Amino acid sequence: MAQNKNALIRYKTIDKCLQNNYRQWTLDDLIEACSNALFEYEGKENNISKRTIQLDIQMMRSEKLGYNAPIVVYDKKYYKYEDEEFSITDIPLTETDINVLTETVSMLKQFKDFSLFSDVSDILQRLEDKIYAEKSHTQPVIHLDKNEKLKGLHFLDELYQAIIKKIVLKISYKSFKSKEANDFFFHAFILKEFNNRWFLVGKKGNKEGDRIITNLALDRIVSIDFDFSLDYHDSNFDADEYYKNVVGVTVNSGLDPRKIRIYVDAANAPYVVTKPFHSSQKIVEEFEDGSVIITLYLIINYELERLLLGFGNGVEIIKPAFLRNRIRNIVEQTAEKYRLSDEELTNTNE
Repeated sequence: MAQNKNALIRYKTIDKCLQNNYRQWTLDDLIEACSNALFEYEGKENNISKRTIQLDIQMMRSEKLGYNAPIVVYDKKYYKYEDEEFSITDIPLTETDINVLTETVSMLKQFKDFSLFSDVSDILQRLEDKIYAEKSHTQPVIHLDKNEKLKGLHFLDELYQAIIKKIVLKISYKSFKSKEANDFFFHAFILKEFNNRWFLVGKKGNKEGDRIITNLALDRIVSIDFDFSLDYHDSNFDADEYYKNVVGVTVNSGLDPRKIRIYVDAANAPYVVTKPFHSSQKIVEEFEDGSVIITLYLIINYELERLLLGFGNGVEIIKPAFLRNRIRNIVEQTAEKYRLSDEELTNTNE
């Protein structure tokens, strides 16, 4: 358990003790109460020193956490609240607190379709009620992209549970290229979100040597089931390592990262510099007009191509040659579509 969480448990325990005016509390009593509380949460013994509890009391008395707890010592050994009605849980929210909480709730609610967050829905509701009571008509100022019509989100919780419990899935999946859905076993490693779409990453099949890592778009999954009779094969998958040389979710197996050299014109350079295509991006040349040449070190995939094409004539692929030629062919084919005359376009639409 994180140390800051341990501290919060101790603060709440000390607070609960000092609210009990029917007994006297020595430092040793508070140490014992905090030890018992941490044991209840962690299931193991915690050796709490007198110094730790003394520092906790000092922190609770201070303004650092906003408590300003009126803790006093009487008879040179007993601790109590000078104000018998005081509790750190009754401290009113400041305007800054309310604003921060409002934005936090707003962001968490963006994930309402992810049933993983169902356990906190009641907490969010109570938190919203508290915020509304403190400051009505507060409008969020942070807005996140979301797609209410995105398919497959109802699978998220089952897939999440399968991953953490290491259960083999039987998936019925219909790709965009297939006429019929295919059924196969799947060993899921992670759920990944990219460009407002969710993907399940893992390995197909039940023969360990035959499987390669692949990703499945959740919106193409027809149905899922659990197969408890099969052994889950854990490949010690490291998502950061696996995706470190790509943009997006597609990792073309067998390909090595390549150095990609790109010219970015002056109009687009500020966007590319302040929001890099990838963490490997480096500026290797800057020109007086504000344009730049950058390099990337990546495995070339579909998502990268789409990203580069999205900048239109604002970027130019210099190297490698095969990527330059591929982008040029796509641009030429696109330009050809726009060379139709108005009459030809009308006839085509008919």
